[in-house]
Amino acid sequence: MPCRTYHAGKLTHMTISNIKDLFTHNRAWAEQMEHERPGFFTSLIKQQTPKFMWIGCSDSRVPANQITGLEPGEVFVHRNVGNIVVHSDLNTLSAIQYAVEMLKVEHIMVVGHYGCGGVMAALGNVRVGLADNWIRHIQDVRNRHRPLLDAMPEAQRADALVELNVIEQAVNVCVSTVMTDAWAKGQNVKVHGWAFSVHDGLLQDLKMTVDSTASIEPLYRAAIDSVIDSRKPR
Repeated sequence: MPCRTYHAGKLTHMTISNIKDLFTHNRAWAEQMEHERPGFFTSLIKQQTPKFMWIGCSDSRVPANQITGLEPGEVFVHRNVGNIVVHSDLNTLSAIQYAVEMLKVEHIMVVGHYGCGGVMAALGNVRVGLADNWIRHIQDVRNRHRPLLDAMPEAQRADALVELNVIEQAVNVCVSTVMTDAWAKGQNVKVHGWAFSVHDGLLQDLKMTVDSTASIEPLYRAAIDSVIDSRKPR
């Protein structure tokens, strides 16, 4: 695996062959950051005040900070297989509650990615082990929208399910007690649904940006229609 080490004011490439190389890389990165931006780590000691929360997939190809160009301390991140938000998952809900009530984030982005292994497994009923129980939530999305997916060319179904899953999980964020309470109090926080392409590094807005309980349903319908329209023959 390629890595970098610090020499004469810049990082140079090296190869990671064992776990100790990670410490070498860490020290090289820290040295470079302090060289290029003196006081960088001192600034991180202060209380984090991010405006953004990222709920994404655990896939190692989808790093929130690098994709968005945000610095450490600027985005609060929660990740799991398939960027799923389940009402019984206290891990995810606790992260959302902390972000909204304590950090006062203004934007929550639910971000899926094309080529997601969890989505592919859900679409094709592929057994992967214990994670099947978790991926079942994506299968529920697949089943809810089966007529829509079946009407599409097979080659388009995986990407469509990625988008549908993002939309459904964004709705799950919106209807959580954390968000309904926040909006009832007039808090300025929006929920967004996005998809990331590992092929070109670009984010796609799925037209699911919600800022109130009342707007969930019409925006949900519009976002689903957009998934359908984007795949109609031109």
